[in-house]
Amino acid sequence: MEQVQTLEASSASSSSSSSSPSLEDFMKLLKGKTDSQRLAGLLLVTKFCDKNDQHTILNVYLALGSTFLHRLFLTGMGRGAVGGDSSNREAYLRLSVTLLASLARVSQVAATDEMVSKIPLILEVISNESGSSFREECYEFLFLVSAAREDGIITLYDSGGVNVLASQMATLPDGSHVMELAMKLVQLIVSKLPAGKVHVDHPSELSNMVVAIAKQFALLQNALKFDALYLLSIILSSSYSGPVHAVLQSMTCGEWSTCIRVGIMDVLQNRVAPAEKLQALVLAECAMSIAGEEWLIGSTILPFAHNSFPDNRCILLVLESSRVEIAVILNELAYLKYEASKSSPPNAETFLVKLRNLGVAFSLVEMIIKLISKFGGNEESISTCILTESTFTKIIGGLNETIGVVLEYLHDAKDHGDRKGNDLLASVRIVGSYLAEAPSACKEKIKELLGYMLCVEGEDESSPFQSVSFLLPVLCQITMDKDGCEIFVSAGAFRAVVGCIISLIDSSHSKIDSSTIFLACDTILNLLLKREEVGFSLDNLCYVELLQALSRWTEDTIDTSVIMMASSICSLILDTTCEEALLCHPKFKPDNLIALSQLLKRSLVTCGQELMSDDINTNTEADLYQIVSS
Repeated sequence: MEQVQTLEASSASSSSSSSSPSLEDFMKLLKGKTDSQRLAGLLLVTKFCDKNDQHTILNVYLALGSTFLHRLFLTGMGRGAVGGDSSNREAYLRLSVTLLASLARVSQVAATDEMVSKIPLILEVISNESGSSFREECYEFLFLVSAAREDGIITLYDSGGVNVLASQMATLPDGSHVMELAMKLVQLIVSKLPAGKVHVDHPSELSNMVVAIAKQFALLQNALKFDALYLLSIILSSSYSGPVHAVLQSMTCGEWSTCIRVGIMDVLQNRVAPAEKLQALVLAECAMSIAGEEWLIGSTILPFAHNSFPDNRCILLVLESSRVEIAVILNELAYLKYEASKSSPPNAETFLVKLRNLGVAFSLVEMIIKLISKFGGNEESISTCILTESTFTKIIGGLNETIGVVLEYLHDAKDHGDRKGNDLLASVRIVGSYLAEAPSACKEKIKELLGYMLCVEGEDESSPFQSVSFLLPVLCQITMDKDGCEIFVSAGAFRAVVGCIISLIDSSHSKIDSSTIFLACDTILNLLLKREEVGFSLDNLCYVELLQALSRWTEDTIDTSVIMMASSICSLILDTTCEEALLCHPKFKPDNLIALSQLLKRSLVTCGQELMSDDINTNTEADLYQIVSS
């Protein structure tokens, strides 16, 4: 350090004789013929120049030239010689890095080839122990140069920037400026590179970054907290984030999910802008897609934080925030569709953004419904669950209120003759999800709107297939009693469910959704068994098409449950008519009657043999056999 110390002493002496050297003095030294003069000039610059004075910094760069700066930097790294003595290496490195960071604050300098070419070298410096004392300047340089031009971020990525960031972020001081710069670099990498590239190439490294950023999100109470929120949302909500989710799921320590939970509760319970609350809900949805619905009732204790939250706070905050978001968005959508559109059509992009936001809020409510269903009917689960009876009551109240708002939106759409749109389809889905767990909820409104909901179509649908599918669980439940069957019949649901069965059978013989088709068949079976009790008359065309579809469904199957379900429905339909009446129908052919006869014969033989051998699988199949045989 002898030469640098001599130069520092010289500059100190110079400063004592003249407390503020002129820019001309600096320029003379920087343009000097010897390295010693240039070093002295640099030391004076670092002591007396304002680092934010871009005009002066630009003049320094022009006077010094890129060649000397490059030699100085390489000498600091142990790869060159400026002024001889290698013992000055660390001082040279510190000086050159400090100057590079200052120069990078001038955008036109940061965008030069000389600056971009330094990115791999700066990454190398950060990776070495020697760079730890001036790490902030290194990160500042990387951020400013990478952001200055398009190929800057590509150079950073190709030079191993992701690996360096992933290995270092966990060691950076919480809330520090260097942590802020590291997060900005991550955001640049994720947002500027081709979609999904980082997620696919570096899922493990990106997961390590998520852990470090999540800690900042939980701990900080300043603007950097919201930077962390947005960055986590960008990383985890990407359509390419599957590999990152998988790595996070495999981590033995789930501290990252607790950090995200604590951070989200901080945001949702405080007075912040609506955009921040919405972003917190987006992140909550991501966390649950990784950790499951139980994430809502996970621990809120962190070893490095002093936050104290009740165990039920997270689920209540997410539900309430989602309810408010749903109410606001549905109100805005109704205005755009039915009021604003009278004078001018709604902006397509605005409409799509609101639909995406609505989807997030609906998804969260569905996850809460799913979580509650796991505990609702299981006393053992309830006893070990952290949710108390009063919390369950609050959740049910919040869900009822939310579904009430959705039903009002559907009622408004019905009044306007609107039955097509993804907003309406999503509304039917959320209603169906809740009613599957609470079929008696909002009974009068459901009675009024059931027929309409069964007619709702998605934007790209030509029939209401998905709406019917979403409502099947509740339809199956309500048709178990007479009152429910009457509601089912008055809503015209029989034709809708039959249409759903036919679509499922005809869509793909090899890939029929068995759970959905059995649910639909159970619903029809329930009604047929109570047909006389509710005074229901079958629609000729409807039941003929159903008989034909059920025959096709069972043509090549050896599955006893399929054969018995199809034959039971066919038997109950045939019980209301006769062969002559069927054959008189223009769409019913003799081949159809033969196929039905073969189906009934197979069911009697197959199930009869299993009953004789006590090999029948369930009481249900035995019951179905009784229907057919009777």
